[in-house]
Amino acid sequence: MISKQSLQAYFELTKPRVTLLVLITTAVGFYMGSPASLSWIRLALVLIGTALVAGGTSALNQYLELDIDARMRRTRNRPLPSKRLAPAHALVFGTVVSLAGVISLGVWLNWLTALLALITLVTYVFLYTPLKQKSTISTLVGAVPGALPPVGGWTAARGELTLEAWLLFAILFFWQLPHFLAIAWVYREDYARGGIKVLPLSEDHGDATIRQILLNCFLLLLISLMPTILGVTGNIYLLAALLLGLFFLASGIQMSLRRTNRYAKRLLFASIIYLPLLLMFMVLNKAPIP
Repeated sequence: MISKQSLQAYFELTKPRVTLLVLITTAVGFYMGSPASLSWIRLALVLIGTALVAGGTSALNQYLELDIDARMRRTRNRPLPSKRLAPAHALVFGTVVSLAGVISLGVWLNWLTALLALITLVTYVFLYTPLKQKSTISTLVGAVPGALPPVGGWTAARGELTLEAWLLFAILFFWQLPHFLAIAWVYREDYARGGIKVLPLSEDHGDATIRQILLNCFLLLLISLMPTILGVTGNIYLLAALLLGLFFLASGIQMSLRRTNRYAKRLLFASIIYLPLLLMFMVLNKAPIP
């Protein structure tokens, strides 16, 4: 019988906070892609399947990064470096759970949604994870699987990929880059201990990091207005997206002027505030879809 401590360790292996964000964005994608009559059963099925894929992917990531996590202060208490779980158990758990999620999405919903989940798994585990120790380009690669969940939610509702689905992808993609760069700036010494290549470590003054933050905040501001232009959302969302985008961009500008951990943390806080509020207004001001 599995002990309570082991169950807790397996739960931590799924990175519950990350998985929760994945489920929220998936649910938003499903709702935005649904017609007037929302299918609660299909929503529950896509969330279950997505949770399995996300949790299993996180477990496989931690299996591959055991040595890295052991060297970093912010990750050394995870289940594997703290020896609360054996690596082989994490490998089996991650493989079984993630594949079960992909298959369940295909059987319960459609194979397009399952394919998107499989692409998420493969790009995160087999591209992003090994690239982290080789090149700062890993940040761009990692933003791809991070932006696919709302697309999977959309295809679960509609069974097809449309421009609107890729808009959701773009919003998540451009949001992740300043969000992660702010984290990398604050924890750059810890990333150095882990041997992870992040942009703030590759330069002395942070010029390239700042350029990336400002560029992606600006692109996010522009792309976030597109749902209303394409008739997916109404004018209330448009105003909210404009104000939130300017707030996020202003936080990036502040950091570009100060370039300290204090302002990097402010940018990180702005990113955490920005996304849920934007998605909330998107859901509340959704335009009717035939």
